[in-house]
Amino acid sequence: MLGQDLVETLVASGADVTASDRHNLDVLDADAVHALLPGHDVVVNCAAWTAVDDAETHEAAAFQLNAVAPSLLAHAARRNGARFVQLSTDYVFDGSATSPYAEDGPVAPRSAYGRTKAAGEWAALAASPDSLVVRTAWLYGRHGSCFPRTIARLAAERGALDVVADQVGQPTWTRDVARVVVDLVAAQAPGGMYHATSDGTASWHEFAQAVVASAGLDPALVSPVTSEKFVRPAPRPAYSVLGHGRLAAVGVAPVPDWAERWAAASAEVLAAAP
Repeated sequence: MLGQDLVETLVASGADVTASDRHNLDVLDADAVHALLPGHDVVVNCAAWTAVDDAETHEAAAFQLNAVAPSLLAHAARRNGARFVQLSTDYVFDGSATSPYAEDGPVAPRSAYGRTKAAGEWAALAASPDSLVVRTAWLYGRHGSCFPRTIARLAAERGALDVVADQVGQPTWTRDVARVVVDLVAAQAPGGMYHATSDGTASWHEFAQAVVASAGLDPALVSPVTSEKFVRPAPRPAYSVLGHGRLAAVGVAPVPDWAERWAAASAEVLAAAP
């Protein structure tokens, strides 16, 4: 979802892009990684184990993709004089905060997914200290499956649905994350942590209501429930709001309010639904 939007954003800017996926590059094969990177100025890693619940019982496999692979890629990038960008997640935080998490805030992941992604952040910076680690959250886009398309489909099929109202975050368009990544590289931003999420906050329930309204249905079809109704193997952060202070500090525009961006994205995202 993010990788394809990043490629499209770069191509539109006139960049010469090499796009690789699991079918033509094994990111755990050090020789293959080192063979591909010469001649490139920037390497962006969007690959990850993103099955949050499955990571609870497959943490070793998730660690390979989320921590070992970034280390290999960052080492190869540094060896070839390329800038490395690692995508990360709000799950590195414990979700107990009441104000936005700062980029330099202490990580305290509560899930296997969060632990492996936090390890990937450390691995990238240890291998290449000028790496850009870009955390994001609550992503949606027109490529691949995402929350808005699922909600719109279920609302149309069922006529009503329940969505949790006690988890708060920042719905974020993958196009906006791609823009932030490109801008950080162009600004020659110092290595370290950055947050690429929309401004503002919403619960999943509020976001679902906005989605249903964009689909031409009545937002009242969506009823609020607590997380206790949907118990999952991996704990979800109750508060996933990230601060954007470092973006402003390096002259990169943060993403505007989530509702404004959803209004701009909704037609494109929902049109991609089957």
